[in-house]
Amino acid sequence: MDNGIFEAAQRLAAQVTQWRREIHRNAELSFEEHRTSALIRRVLDQYDIPYEEVAGTGVLARIDGRTADARHPVVLRADMDALPIAEATGLPFACTNGAMHACGHDMHTAALLGALVLLNERRERFEGTVLGLFQPGEELWPGGASLVLKEGVFDGMEPRAFVGGHVSPELEVGRIGVRSGTFMASTDEIHIVVHGQGGHGALPHLLKDPVLAASAMIVAMQQIVSRNNYAFTPSVLSFGRVIADGATNIIPDKVEIEGTFRTMDEEWRTQAHRRIREVAEHTAAAYGCTAEVDLLVGYPCVLNNERLTAVARDVIGETFGEGAFADIPRRMTAEDFGSYSVRYPSVFFRWGVECETPLHNAAFVADERAIPYGVAMLAAMALKISDPRA
Repeated sequence: MDNGIFEAAQRLAAQVTQWRREIHRNAELSFEEHRTSALIRRVLDQYDIPYEEVAGTGVLARIDGRTADARHPVVLRADMDALPIAEATGLPFACTNGAMHACGHDMHTAALLGALVLLNERRERFEGTVLGLFQPGEELWPGGASLVLKEGVFDGMEPRAFVGGHVSPELEVGRIGVRSGTFMASTDEIHIVVHGQGGHGALPHLLKDPVLAASAMIVAMQQIVSRNNYAFTPSVLSFGRVIADGATNIIPDKVEIEGTFRTMDEEWRTQAHRRIREVAEHTAAAYGCTAEVDLLVGYPCVLNNERLTAVARDVIGETFGEGAFADIPRRMTAEDFGSYSVRYPSVFFRWGVECETPLHNAAFVADERAIPYGVAMLAAMALKISDPRA
């Protein structure tokens, strides 16, 4: 391990901050990250780091150590895309195009660039190969990770590890957390259209009211988790969008419902999908309506490998001091990093950017003092895992 990696990251922080601000100012939505990709390639060219383009706007960089081992690389991954949110931070480098890096992916991308620069300078200090994966489209189903894997980018390889990280507004700058086992939930999208027969609101006895059916359906759905799920299996079923395009005196012909289902157990996940369809269809029928159910199977759970989690804990202590480690809980949020973690040994950590405003909020501001921690954590993980003694 290079004990001076954090000091090197601090020296590089001003440059990484500049990259981060340029990415933030020019935020781009999922699978549209053309300017972001161009910046990444420009920086890699500047430091003579070879790369190839993947999954449309994605970039896969490669650094070989003293002895290359392309079959067993360490893969460092960062996501690149922003959210469709109008920024309200007031920052001098705020984005004004209707998109916003409200989930910190600008920090992730810049930190990985910084980590690759440090690793490139240390090529003679480690064995094997490190790949830097700048992945598009994490925020939008089916997710850029699935496209990377579909392209066969890692076919024929047996990666030693996939390493990813995410900013955490809940943690103070200088704190980094990791948790072994199932860390983040799977996520699926639920789209339901309730079909009935609309008409005048004063004559409901002549109609088949899809608004009433949809209302009963949403209430009944809540009992799928409370009465079908094993109580110790984390699960969430939430509906955030209901469209009944009628009026005060008009009952519409249809109602659209959209929601999300998340859990940490694959067997229960399959059972829950069946129950969602049954409850939707049978409830609609009870009100003389029909239900059209579309379940989009999304990201799998993020699984943190036990050995790599232990390595991450060691790296946190060795790089930043024992007080830097944060014991963090499991999360019902999801990440398409799970697509890698169900195939390859993986570890996903969270690093503090302390902010009272949560992620996915127009006022979210990540503390830039956290940048060298993200840079050093990624670089140190690559060095530690590449060490044949690790």
